[in-house]
Amino acid sequence: MTVSEADVRSQRIRATVHAYLDAVAAGVAADIAALYADDATLEDPAGSEPHVGRAAIAEFYNGVEGTENNTELLTLRISGSTAAFHFRVVTKAGGQTYEIEPIDVMTFDEDGRITSMRAVWAPEDVRRR
Repeated sequence: MTVSEADVRSQRIRATVHAYLDAVAAGVAADIAALYADDATLEDPAGSEPHVGRAAIAEFYNGVEGTENNTELLTLRISGSTAAFHFRVVTKAGGQTYEIEPIDVMTFDEDGRITSMRAVWAPEDVRRR
């Protein structure tokens, strides 16, 4: 792989991570799921039963519909076709405000679509504001 190919891959991954955080903030499940490859897997949290395929992933993200979310990227590292990023999500739902700072590890295909996602967090990481 030439340096320019690596740079293009990194730019695609970076763009997808930012699009993912924007879509989570917007709270539209279909927009989030559209960033995934057709046969992608999602574990949220890591170690839980994987959601396999874009339809199952869209169903998982239905939980963000109707919530008010704000996302902030704190750290992003990209190596080859993998990205690990630490971010903050503040969610307002049902009169409550919650904050969490998960670390997501994603892999990507050549087009920058997410092929796998593992969200590293535990219930005790969720804070009420």
